[in-house]
Amino acid sequence: MKNYELERRQYVIGGLAVAVVIGYILRLAALQLLPNDYEQIAETNALYNRIIYPSRGSIYDRKGRLLVYNQPAYDVMVTMREVSDLDTTDLCHTLHISRQKFEERMAMIKDTKKNPGYSSYSQQLFMPQISAADFQVFQEKMFRFNGFSIRERTTRQYSYPYAAHVLGDVGEVSQNDINTDSYYRAGDYIGKLGVEQSYEKWLRGQKGVEVLLRDSRGKIQGKYHDGADDVKPQPGNDITLTLDIELQALGERLMQGKRGSIVAIEPRTGEVLCMVSAPSYNPQDLLGKQRGARIMQMINNPSRPMYNRAVSGTYPPGSTFKTSQALTFMQEGIIDPNNTFYPCNGGFHYKNQKLGCHAHPSPLSLKPAIATSCNGYFCWGLVNMFGNRSKYSSVQDAMTRWKDYMVSMGFGYKLGIDLPGEARGMIPNADYYDKHLGRWNALTVKSISIGQGEVTLTPLQIANLGATIANRGYYITPHVVKSIEGGAIADSLKRKHHTMVNSNYYNEVVSGMRMAVTSGTCKSAQNPWYEVCGKTGTAQNRGHDHSVFMGFAPRNNPQIAVAVYVENGGYGATFGVPIGALIMEQYIRGELSPASKAQAAAISNRNVN
Repeated sequence: MKNYELERRQYVIGGLAVAVVIGYILRLAALQLLPNDYEQIAETNALYNRIIYPSRGSIYDRKGRLLVYNQPAYDVMVTMREVSDLDTTDLCHTLHISRQKFEERMAMIKDTKKNPGYSSYSQQLFMPQISAADFQVFQEKMFRFNGFSIRERTTRQYSYPYAAHVLGDVGEVSQNDINTDSYYRAGDYIGKLGVEQSYEKWLRGQKGVEVLLRDSRGKIQGKYHDGADDVKPQPGNDITLTLDIELQALGERLMQGKRGSIVAIEPRTGEVLCMVSAPSYNPQDLLGKQRGARIMQMINNPSRPMYNRAVSGTYPPGSTFKTSQALTFMQEGIIDPNNTFYPCNGGFHYKNQKLGCHAHPSPLSLKPAIATSCNGYFCWGLVNMFGNRSKYSSVQDAMTRWKDYMVSMGFGYKLGIDLPGEARGMIPNADYYDKHLGRWNALTVKSISIGQGEVTLTPLQIANLGATIANRGYYITPHVVKSIEGGAIADSLKRKHHTMVNSNYYNEVVSGMRMAVTSGTCKSAQNPWYEVCGKTGTAQNRGHDHSVFMGFAPRNNPQIAVAVYVENGGYGATFGVPIGALIMEQYIRGELSPASKAQAAAISNRNVN
């Protein structure tokens, strides 16, 4: 009897054999006749792409003075597969490291969790930025250290010990940087703070590639195709800042021994002329092998020298905020600038409500109220606005209208400066008070009218308020970069932002701020060369009050608007006014008079605990 099952098995087995033979024939034909991956893989194993790093763009101040530049730096690299017969003791002695440090570093390089993408064939960073002296010694001995080599880089150098918070710094990339941007690989450097971070893609340039041929042991034999496939690096773009480094230097000297900030803006353009955050540090301190240790020291310092108070610090603006209230009340028809308002008998008084004030004539109209910084005047303005049922359906409705004015003036949200870490400050709204207070009215929140209570601004926002008043009703987004080589700053940094207030009302506030200088709380800002307009602030604090000043000059065609904030500095006239006046004088006249130089030296030597 015929076995059909066996016959079927023979056909199946035979068919499989034929299929395998045909497959081999087709694969051999493809390998011989068509471009194939094996050739590419073999070529990759024989070639080594050495990255050539571009020089980073330089940074200049508004007058063309070089602030940040490059100088050669040397990284020690290691290719693990080539390490052999190593005299570890000699290597450690040459690089001034311990045997333990050597072993820890080698172990970390091989750890793929800490060093993803590790390959024993490729160069790995062993030690960054060794000194020129160590480089010379290492280079002479390098033939003894198989597998170790030098990679030439550039490192940042600083012409001045100022503007650390604006300039930022450059450090080694994190794993997150590598995951976020394919441009980077382990051991690369990236802008970490300030302009170096914000304008990283302009400053970094484009890497080049040198294609090298290596033998079966991985050793370099020379250039592939005589360098025909090499790609030259493209240097980064130079950047010109809006800062005046001389003005910045003066500001940092004036803030020695103090905590706080100075921000100066050119009203017409929104360009930041100086930005001081105190205490500060010398940007040169973050260079070299000790960078990490020095950063940790500053992080652990209770004075927080790395914290940019100018854009990240939020404070009660105190009486500088009264200018925004005057503008709002006039636009809403709550006050007539020529009429006197409710009397201020030592402060605001209504039933059991009281908020103190200093001695001055009473009752007052708007301009002298600004000049003398009358608390009662502005508290009554807010109470009348929030209690006006013929104009607003409820206190919540009035509060929403008030908040809209504040937002139009640049408060409560980030201004959009081209620096990282900007805070938005706090402008409360009706929902906030409904949630936190339940039942409330104008009397409950009257302190917001004098820049206290829940209201907080950054020093940048206070300076921008000065610029807005100087412009009579608009501001340009504050920015610290003036121009980019081969590029342009973002359109968002050139845009005009108009407030909700008519420009005529700004003239009333300007007159009041001028009166504050001629006969009010800012008299020490008076000078014979140009008209200064100013407003003091004494912001209440759990400890000593903060000293605040906001102003601009000249009165007409203003060149500079300034905000000064000295934590625990006392009255606005104590530190805020004289510091602001010196900043204006230096910028407008280009120098300080002998009397002003003496005053600047005295302020620099006064510490605030």
